[in-house]
Amino acid sequence: MTLHLIKLCVGIDTVAELEDWIAEKRRRERRTRPEHIHTTRMTPKRQDELLAGGSLYWVIKGMVSCRQRLLALRPVTDGEGTARCQIVLEPAVVPVSPRPCGPFQGWRYLRGADAPADLGAAGEAVALMPDAMRRELAALGLL
Repeated sequence: MTLHLIKLCVGIDTVAELEDWIAEKRRRERRTRPEHIHTTRMTPKRQDELLAGGSLYWVIKGMVSCRQRLLALRPVTDGEGTARCQIVLEPAVVPVSPRPCGPFQGWRYLRGADAPADLGAAGEAVALMPDAMRRELAALGLL
């Protein structure tokens, strides 16, 4: 069974801003490998389920808005000797059907059956909407 992670995207207001941030981070790190690394404090224990097609779903401004496919989970130790986990993600950001989500700390598991659907080609018009409009329509249950 596929399992996903869900995490708040702190400091980011739109999906486009997240895409720009990822591109800038990869440019600064001169990363040539097709991956984006997000470092977190805790290492997920259900690694096999997560890496069997799982994604990291990003909550932006109170809405599950997009996802990135999980490629690997790498335990690392930072310069101060603290254990961390590098969540290795595909750099491509996939917009999903927006869904309200309350605040939480860290990351949480998200069952495959509970994950929002990708917008895909049918939702291209939704993906092009301004984020504020998309958020409001989703809050009203119209998306």
